Amino acid sequence: MSAPSPAIAVLGYLAASLTTVSFIPQVVKTLRTGDTSGISLRMYALFTGGIALWGLYGLLTGDGPLIVANAITLVSAGLILDRKWRAYCAERRRRVTPGA
Repeated sequence: MSAPSPAIAVLGYLAASLTTVSFIPQVVKTLRTGDTSGISLRMYALFTGGIALWGLYGLLTGDGPLIVANAITLVSAGLILDRKWRAYCAERRRRVTPGA
């Protein structure tokens, strides 16, 4: 596979930047408030897994935009998934031990 032209590479980095930056406000809001009630645990688990696979694909193909965007998004999604998982576990503990 030949290297993309500089214009195509710029397009890739621009697309990666927009999709990655669009995700940041959700991360900041979730980390600031700690509120994950509006987030589906299953969806975020699937999303984070998909991002990890896209990142691996980028590494295997040497696609810079995919590598950079997915590395940043994976860290961000991982932070939110961690918060959501902790909230889920805390809720389950409350249901198992009423009044606790």
